[in-house]
Amino acid sequence: MAYLIHNLPLVNVYVRKEYLYDLQKGHGEYTPGIWVSVKSVQYKALYFETLLTEYGALFDKLPLSAFVWKTEGHGDLPLDTLQLWDCFDYNLTVIEKPMLGPCEFFGKDRKMHKGEYLFTIDNCHSESSTLDTNYSEHDPEHKSFNILQLDNGQFAAQPNNRIIFRDSSLTPSDLKMPDFKVCTQNYRVETEPKWSVGHTDEWQYKTKEEENEIDRTN
Repeated sequence: MAYLIHNLPLVNVYVRKEYLYDLQKGHGEYTPGIWVSVKSVQYKALYFETLLTEYGALFDKLPLSAFVWKTEGHGDLPLDTLQLWDCFDYNLTVIEKPMLGPCEFFGKDRKMHKGEYLFTIDNCHSESSTLDTNYSEHDPEHKSFNILQLDNGQFAAQPNNRIIFRDSSLTPSDLKMPDFKVCTQNYRVETEPKWSVGHTDEWQYKTKEEENEIDRTN
């Protein structure tokens, strides 16, 4: 678990140059780059740090809407469609989930957008000594950021419940429509007061009931 910043798998991108000039100029121009890291600042969009290879410059704090993977014929979905939720915390991790590939997500525009899964960014509140003011560990509200390379040339960060994943070997062509409910349960296994082994220091511990049962059978 990292705090604030995490390195990323290498992804080649083009940066829309207006984002390099505070949206004041450079519209319609691009420069190649490679993602280096991502920042998670609570209540803000994901911030990507990019090596701009034409300049040898490391440019920080760019949102997903600043990037495309092709310069011809790419889409122009707004940031709040590409990324549905702001970051939940400063603590983050980055993983590549196995088996995931072709997919499509349901956007704010009520359209399906096809793409390819790349990796996942997730938040938690790992500092027990600091006040938890977010929902990163609140089961009904927690979301992951699955980073997708879209067919329209852009990138997106979408939660699990907005994405359908496809696999030629594992999923049928005609998928069922998910009708699931959000998990509101807090699943724990150490909440049963009647089950306790606090009375013994035996390595192969047993409850008193289990010990009594063994005594009766001997």
